[in-house]
Amino acid sequence: MFSEILNLIQKYDTIIIHRHKKPDGDALGSQIGLKHILLENFPGKQVYAVGDPAGSYSFMDDSVMDDIPDSTYEGALAMVLDCSAKALISDDRYTLAAATARIDHHIFVEKIADAEVTDTSYESCCGLIAELARVNGLRLPPLAAKSLYTGMVTDSGRFRYDAVSAQTFRLASFLMEQPIDTNEIYLNLYADDLESKKLRAQFILKICTTARNVAYIYTTLDEFKALGVDSFTISRGMVGTMADMKGVDIWVNFTETENGVLCELRSSRYNINPIAVKYGGGGHAKASGATVKDRETAMAMLADLDKLTLSEQG
Repeated sequence: MFSEILNLIQKYDTIIIHRHKKPDGDALGSQIGLKHILLENFPGKQVYAVGDPAGSYSFMDDSVMDDIPDSTYEGALAMVLDCSAKALISDDRYTLAAATARIDHHIFVEKIADAEVTDTSYESCCGLIAELARVNGLRLPPLAAKSLYTGMVTDSGRFRYDAVSAQTFRLASFLMEQPIDTNEIYLNLYADDLESKKLRAQFILKICTTARNVAYIYTTLDEFKALGVDSFTISRGMVGTMADMKGVDIWVNFTETENGVLCELRSSRYNINPIAVKYGGGGHAKASGATVKDRETAMAMLADLDKLTLSEQG
């Protein structure tokens, strides 16, 4: 599965690793994990990780991105991880590289690179990177194992989501052969301070439902600015406040920003990915996202989600 990509890794002395914008634990975990696997196993190579800041995941080791000039891409291999569409890649200079490769677990949207491995049977891109190391007998340094495990935990919802399989646990076991302090990881991921608890309480009080019980939260631009936190905290960070509600199979969090309305779509039952794709986004069958231009478009998306429950029930 990885032979073509491994050949490219062996061929190029400079490797630059990209991932999607506004990174989550899986994007950063796969990026940091791959970087340190390559440094460990190919000591003569220059390996860089680039992109926008780590945000809420800045607690992860080596999460500060490398600052490199355009000239670094000359004769280099650019690798794109955990990203299904060109528009979502953080730092579009990957196109300057001599060769490109992609490893991803999202539903396929478009071809991005010269060599590609896209496999939706993996719960996370971190799982794919762990598999790359395992099947090719690559040494796994502790930092890489810790980063990959962190991403696996976040994208699997602590091993609760449908994508979790026996394969997931085999790879988690492979990673845990290295010294990983899971208590430290979980504390950083899930421990809230008092202000965060209060913020979540505000969003719980904002939950609305449609006629067919699709739950949603809509945050206006003025409300967003007044909260004084970043868009990731509001959009992806608060969509989980609607999870595990009895009778609610689909939920969506809308957040107005200067650059459009961020839409985080989730479901415990339905495939909501085609709706995300319809509005220019993508992701997984039950967890997808998109950015739309205005509230009117966001409400059209909500109506489509409502119709989805009707069509599948009827």
